[in-house]
Amino acid sequence: AGAGGDEGAGTERCSDDGEPTGTAGVPVLGAIKGEGLSDTICIVVRYFGGVKLGAGGLIRAYGGTARLVLRTSPTQIHIPKSAIRLSTRTANSGAIYAAAAKHGGITSGESYNDRGELELTITCDEENGERLKEGIVDATRGGVIFIE
Repeated sequence: AGAGGDEGAGTERCSDDGEPTGTAGVPVLGAIKGEGLSDTICIVVRYFGGVKLGAGGLIRAYGGTARLVLRTSPTQIHIPKSAIRLSTRTANSGAIYAAAAKHGGITSGESYNDRGELELTITCDEENGERLKEGIVDATRGGVIFIE
């Protein structure tokens, strides 16, 4: 089973792969959703039980195993990033670096073009991208060109 995308708005898929309908994939997907995870794939392999477990036993076995694994596995929080490339007069460099720091941006790729202007990339959280651009425009009094 797997779940991807934003919580509640993403893609979910599961398969019982030969097990009775609703006894394998759905409980595993339920475990993923129950742990509040996204962008996750969980595969459970059963080697024993079959008809001896019955449908309820299969559901408990698959769902319980998935929950056990998901609770003990390391998780990683992914925060979408934006990269903003810009060009400005060298005199604006202090204002650019200050605006980047204020909005949690990280600068990289600093170079000077053939006109002697500073070119650099600022990486920030996607949700701060527009505020960062506005802050840079304000700090440089419009003396910046954003490079696509």
